[in-house]
Amino acid sequence: MFEGSPSGKSQRRAKWVLPIGILAISSASILIKICEAPPLIIAAYRLALASLLLSLPALPQILRGLRALTRAEFFLGLTAGGFLCAHFALWITSLKYTSVASSVVLVTTNPIFVALASILFLGERLSPLLWLSVCTAVLGGIIIAWGDWSADADALYGDLLALLGAVAMSGYLLVGRRIRQKMDLHVYISSLYGIAGVFLILIALLNGNSFFGYSPTTYLIFFLLAAIPQMIGHTAVNWALRFFTATLVAVVLLGEPLAATFLAYLFLAEGVAPTLFVGGSLVLLGIYLCVREETRWGKL
Repeated sequence: MFEGSPSGKSQRRAKWVLPIGILAISSASILIKICEAPPLIIAAYRLALASLLLSLPALPQILRGLRALTRAEFFLGLTAGGFLCAHFALWITSLKYTSVASSVVLVTTNPIFVALASILFLGERLSPLLWLSVCTAVLGGIIIAWGDWSADADALYGDLLALLGAVAMSGYLLVGRRIRQKMDLHVYISSLYGIAGVFLILIALLNGNSFFGYSPTTYLIFFLLAAIPQMIGHTAVNWALRFFTATLVAVVLLGEPLAATFLAYLFLAEGVAPTLFVGGSLVLLGIYLCVREETRWGKL
């Protein structure tokens, strides 16, 4: 983890660290697209390697943090890890069927599903602005799906997987924040990455996938996925939360689909169809409105 107190120098540094973090996170979809391994293997290596690299320098601290959990909290941790496992399995698989832009825009809709979950499971009421944000994002998703279905039926399947990945991420956020308050950030992410990694390894083995026999380039991509988007990207974003409001960070995170789309155009020659541009813009607008309203009421 990055160290430092909220001094003026650190805050100036954070202004650079946050965009670098977003760019690092955005590189994941490009690396996944060019990786020749099955999606479950990619996901398992990414999470397992990231957990290993994060855990080794602070293993005693992590073990103390885990021992401090009650049985109920430990179960919640397993559940959160299961949701994180599902998120990566679904999202990485989606990239094998649909474009980077469609996948990344749709998988970032988790604030919408968090808002809906608060209605279904917590009995909360949505404000008019939240309803507007949900309807705007849904309309954008329909436009993206319609455009992808017209171009390629497989792309529509990929879009569905990306949306389910957003649902799984929402479950991870809702369950995980129940135990996050009791755990240091380093302990929390190391543990959750490790749990998700173990689940992914087991699922990949049950699916008959092999963890060996790939090219050196593929193993390099596994390492880069763990190091760049997972460790550097997510660590930079979490570190930036020490200096900026959650609202600002959440809004800046909306730059991920834009950066990923640009990288896909640059390195994979993926274009942006008019329907994707219109639908993606509506989805991002809906997410922005949702994040702003949820933060206003202290739900995010």
